Amino acid sequence: MEDKPKKIIQAVFFKTEIGNEPVRDWLKDQKKEDKSAIGKDIKEVEFGWPKGKPLVTKMDKDLWEVRSDISDSRIARVLFTVYQEVMVLLHGFIKKSQKTPKPDLDLAKNRRDDVHR
Repeated sequence: MEDKPKKIIQAVFFKTEIGNEPVRDWLKDQKKEDKSAIGKDIKEVEFGWPKGKPLVTKMDKDLWEVRSDISDSRIARVLFTVYQEVMVLLHGFIKKSQKTPKPDLDLAKNRRDDVHR
């Protein structure tokens, strides 16, 4: 009997002080096939961490992004940190330009700093 592969890191949603889960809320607003593609890519990171390009890119100290190709030739990004062997999903957005927008990056960095306090 084959052993099932084990997750190397477990993905969890970042929670705000009042208990909101911004990435979960963002995912709920996406099309079913897009949610599926994003979820598959996150799962690939959970089972294969550490991962590199093209799926994962390091953005800053303790900050990475999962890059997902979704419907209509769009690209979704989920920014995450790893803390105590847990993949904390900090921020999700649809990428509209070559460079990650500063407000998206700053938001993820602030949430990362909250997690690592």
